[in-house]
Formats: sequence, C-alpha cells, structure tokens
Amino acid sequence: MQKSWLNVLLVVISVALTAVAAEFLVRWLDQGDEIESAARHLDEIPLAPGVERAWFYETPPPLPNRGKVPEQWQELVRDVEKSGITEGTRRADMFKAWNSAFVGDPCRHAYLCGAPGHLFVYDPPKDAGGTGENRPPYRYLPNATTPVRLTTNAYGFRGPPVPFQRQPRTIRIAFIGASTTVGSHFFPYSYPEFVGNWLNLWAAQRKLDVKFEVLNAGRESITSTDNVNVVREEVLPLKPDLLVYYEGANQFQLSTIVPGLPPKPVSRMLLAEGESCPARPPPAAAASGNGGAAGGAGAAAGGPGWLERFGQSLGYEFALVRHARALFIAHEMPGGGGEWRKPDYKLVWPAGVDERDPDVGRSDLPIHLSTILGDLDAMRSAAQESGAELVLASFFWLVKDGMVLDPVRHQAILEYLNQGYGPFSYRDLERLAAFQNRVFAKYARVHNLDFIDVARYTPFDPDLFVDAIHTTYPGERMRAWVFFQLLVPIVQAHLKSGSWPRKATPSTAPPPVFAPRAITFDCKRP
Repeated sequence: MQKSWLNVLLVVISVALTAVAAEFLVRWLDQGDEIESAARHLDEIPLAPGVERAWFYETPPPLPNRGKVPEQWQELVRDVEKSGITEGTRRADMFKAWNSAFVGDPCRHAYLCGAPGHLFVYDPPKDAGGTGENRPPYRYLPNATTPVRLTTNAYGFRGPPVPFQRQPRTIRIAFIGASTTVGSHFFPYSYPEFVGNWLNLWAAQRKLDVKFEVLNAGRESITSTDNVNVVREEVLPLKPDLLVYYEGANQFQLSTIVPGLPPKPVSRMLLAEGESCPARPPPAAAASGNGGAAGGAGAAAGGPGWLERFGQSLGYEFALVRHARALFIAHEMPGGGGEWRKPDYKLVWPAGVDERDPDVGRSDLPIHLSTILGDLDAMRSAAQESGAELVLASFFWLVKDGMVLDPVRHQAILEYLNQGYGPFSYRDLERLAAFQNRVFAKYARVHNLDFIDVARYTPFDPDLFVDAIHTTYPGERMRAWVFFQLLVPIVQAHLKSGSWPRKATPSTAPPPVFAPRAITFDCKRP
C-alpha cells in the first residue's frame, strides 16, 4: 500500500514538474516568436539619417519612479475579482482618478455602477458656467505603480518623472491619443517611451547638446473631444515643443453611413454620465475577462458560469491554458481563419463627398471625422498659443479584404473584427480606414502641419497584434520604431533652423498636478 502511494506521489510530482516546464517553454516560445516577428521586418523600414539599426533592441532605462504596490490596492483587485465584473479594464479602473463631474452618482452611472463600492475621484477645473467639465472621464493616479503594472509620474502620465520647469536645452514631445498611445498597462514600456530613449541615443551619437523628454498623455477609451481638455489642462502647462496625435478607433463607427443601424460604442465608458445602470447580476452569472488594455463595460446577466470563469482566470495567469482554450475555441469559429459571413447592408455616403480627395471643411464627414477635425482645430490653436506644434499621424488598422488568419494564434483579432465590428465587412473597414487617413493627410496639408504616415510603414503582420489596432509588446516596439524614423526628420529640421531647443523660461502657470480622493458607496442599498 505504501509503495502504491509513493508511485502516485511520483506521478503527481512528475506531472506538476512537466506542467511547470511546459508553461515556461510556451511563454518563452511566445516571446521568442513575437520578437522574431518584429525583428524580421526591420529591413522593410527606411532608416532616418543618423539612425542605427541596432538601436531597435535598446530598451529604455528602468523607471526610477516604479515602486511597490500598496497592499490595500491588491485588496481592491481582490474585491473586483469577488464582484464577478472583471471584463475590459475593470482591474485597471480601480486605479484611475475619475472625474467627479463625470461620475455623478456612481450607482446611477452606466459604467461605474459595477465598481465594488470604491473609487478614486478628482474635481476638474470649472468651466465658464462655474461647473466642472465632465471630460476627460478620468486621469491615472499620480506617482503610482498599480497592480496591473502601470507606473505614472506626478501628472498621472505613464512614464518617468518629468520636472515641471523645463531645463535648458531640453526638447519635449507629448503623445496624444487613447489606448494605442498609452499601451497595455502590463507592458514595461509604451511606444512613446521607446521613442524618447532612441531620440536621446540619436542625439548622443550626433553629439548634439540636447535632451529629449517624452510625455505620454494617452489613456484608453477616450475621444478626440476628451483630448482637447487633456491638451489644454494637462499637457500645455508643461510647455511641450511638439504634440503628436495618434488615434483613429474610438470614434470609428461605420453606422454613421449605414441608415437604420444603431451606433455601437466601442466602450460604455464613452457614454454620458447619468445613463441608467444595468442590473448587477449575481456573482455566479457575472461576466468575466482578462482585464486587458481595451475598454470594457458592466456585466450583463446570463454570462459564463463559475467553471468557465475559473478557466478564464487560469487563462489570465497561464500561457499554457490560453493556448489550450484557444485551440478548442478555434474549432467552433465560423469560417476558420477567414472572414465570417456578414448580412447585407449598404453604405450611404453624404452627397458630394469625394472619397479620394475629401473636403475637410465639410460638417458631415462619416465616422465622426468632422467632429474629430473640429477637435484637432482646438488642439492646434491651443498648441500654437503655447508655442508648440501639432503633428498628425495616420492610424493603422490590421484589416484587408480577403484576409485569412490563423484561427488559434489570431483568435482575438478575428473576434475583434467580426464580432466587435460586425456586421461590417473587411472590405468596408479597410475602405473607411483608408478614407480616414486621407482626411488626416488632407487636414495636415491644408493647415501646413507635418504628417507622419505610420499606417504606410507599419508591417502588416498579425503576429504583432492582439487585435486589429492594439499590439503585442514586440509590436509596440515596432510601432515605436516606425514613429521614431518619421519623427527624426521633423526634429532635425527644427534643430537646423535653430527653433529648437527653445529658451527655457520659468512657467507662471500652476503645474498640472491634482489630488485624488477616495469615495465609497453601496449600490445595493435602496
């Protein structure tokens, strides 16, 4: 009998050790395959003057402001897990300072009512009517390292500390956008941080007596209108030289040119405060997810049961489980790795719109482009008043008519395009993405702005993406590499003209710091 138990124990230990070894192997292969997928595209991207190819492998220095996560914050994550409402950005949401004007009564808020009785909030600046602006909906907590690995500086921007008063011979570049700018909170660095590091390598190699500082003002699920206030209230007080705008998804709604089709917000976070809160499901029926970088919403009843939620939680932690789940799910996908069958619909363009040469002065451009251009006008004017310049970038979408993907490796991309952007065809998504970039390019020409064609030079490789717009970590490095090559000529022209570096003068405006406060509430009470 004792020998039998010893045999069982030996088998259990062997299986456990094999599983651990397999987990490390799968993680290593995932990382290795992705890095190779990025590096193999290096020769496709023209190098800017003075840039060395080997710099691609250089990583920014460790963040001096990365600290230990407070235990009470770990407890907040556990509270989210217990609530059962964990899809989208729910884990990250607990470590945002929410705009109190946007929050209102959290128990009546369509998105925030799902929070487990705790939020950080801040009071926004007052508008002309004496009330607080309700946009942007949130800022990241300042001087924080969160349980989802995001590290912020005193202004709540992702990245290293940046002094309020500019130092002599310093050039500041601020990156403006949404989730594709801030990057996944789990990534060690975002693409603007890579760009800043390479710009300093470039300056050192050319023996230029300048230092580059980067501000990453991006945050997930916000719109161009949100970014107007981000630029005015948070970025411009820091006196940047350049604003780089990269965004093209959160207002990308093809329903604007399909009559009778209701709009589908990318995230319910984009809804106005005061929308009715959906009934909270019991924990056993609550939806779950991986708490990634894309926007999410409150749960709906009838979600996965405890067993599936347990499997999702395992997948969140273990690469081996993710691969196994993806393999089973892939067999259930319609069409394998090809585009799923879509219902018939018709695009109805506004009368007189020239798709090849759009009029950027029109007020009825589709996919909310007229709104976006109006917001770019506001950002451009505010930047000029502050002595800064606006640079516009094209936006990359991983979609092509007839595209076929690996149903296991690229499961999330297939679901993003066919479910998240259903019923629209790949053909129309590609068509409208190209139209959007033509509008951006035309706007830049009309207003004499530098335009960097990121979409043109980004490798069309699904192994670099987790969905049609967000990248893997090696994909983040590749996005940074493309931005870097396109920004160097702009920087070089300013240095040659003598307009940069600007003379450092003491700022008389207050620094854009803020003091979040915690609020608690109980949405179960009458």
